Amino acid sequence: MTLQRRMLILAAVLVLLAAVGVGAVLRASSRADDKDRARDGGPRATRGAVSLAPGDGGRRIVFRNMAWGPHRDELATVPAAAPGGDRTTSGVNCLRFHAAAGTGICLQAAGGAVQDGYRAVVLDARLAEVAAYPLAGIPTRARVSPGGHLAAWTVFVGGDSYAGTDFSTRTSVVDLRTGRLDASLEDFAVVRDGKPYRSADVNFWGVTFTADERTFYATLATGGRTHLVRGDLAARTVTTLRENAECPSLSPDGTRVVFKQRVPGRPAEAPWRLYALDLATGTQTPLAEERSVDDQVVWTDDRTVVYSLPGDFGADLYAVPADGGGAPAPLMASALGPAFLE
Repeated sequence: MTLQRRMLILAAVLVLLAAVGVGAVLRASSRADDKDRARDGGPRATRGAVSLAPGDGGRRIVFRNMAWGPHRDELATVPAAAPGGDRTTSGVNCLRFHAAAGTGICLQAAGGAVQDGYRAVVLDARLAEVAAYPLAGIPTRARVSPGGHLAAWTVFVGGDSYAGTDFSTRTSVVDLRTGRLDASLEDFAVVRDGKPYRSADVNFWGVTFTADERTFYATLATGGRTHLVRGDLAARTVTTLRENAECPSLSPDGTRVVFKQRVPGRPAEAPWRLYALDLATGTQTPLAEERSVDDQVVWTDDRTVVYSLPGDFGADLYAVPADGGGAPAPLMASALGPAFLE
């Protein structure tokens, strides 16, 4: 083959690669533009005032709006009695969100000079920023205590040598009364089966707080197993309660937790089933939702929990009784991370 022919072939390959690259960019741009356009039949969303303040606007849901359109990913609100109604959006974007007692925690993307990052933003009742903390990885869970004095968040992180091909997490808790930040629950002393336990592979995620603003429940992973743990912020300890429990959520009356559990025989990509645990008796009850739920549920009251499942535009919310009876029912389309506020 002559040099001229080789040069012509190289030029043709370069042109083809350039065309493929331009096509990919145009397709990605088109998809991004699609997300900015509201879909026919989707929820109607308009900009307005969104409040986290107790008693401000009656019982309502504040959530991350996943509907395609100019207000996608913004915090939005609807009356709890009309979850399918028109949405009022805030202009505040969050990847993960939770709120209670006039305090919100918003995990969001933060553009940087060199590369994008993430941060945890504490919001007041009017969604104004009170404090912000840089995050070491990709946001996955967020929680505010019932009294609004504590906030917790979990991120996926890389670079832990022990993690291998498995994911690694970092969970932080901040006391908004004092400003004290526990940057990682891995610094807490672990009591496992009644004995002190130490291991380099300890990971935590999925915090849920009790009303005393000191005690919490969470997931501890170590040695290839997960555990439900009870933690004490003052003593800086966590104690294992049982195996195979992840992302607990404590009921408003403090008597039960609902968590997801891996069920043998289920597909590896969809292994979960929701269970309720009575903390006094240790009785565990499967909920009526038989689909695999990879979420930390939210209680609407002492009887019902809400969770997300994949939907056409990201995620949809469903509700199911927490006593094992009834049946799951759709609650909201194109929504994620709800907080039920009075």
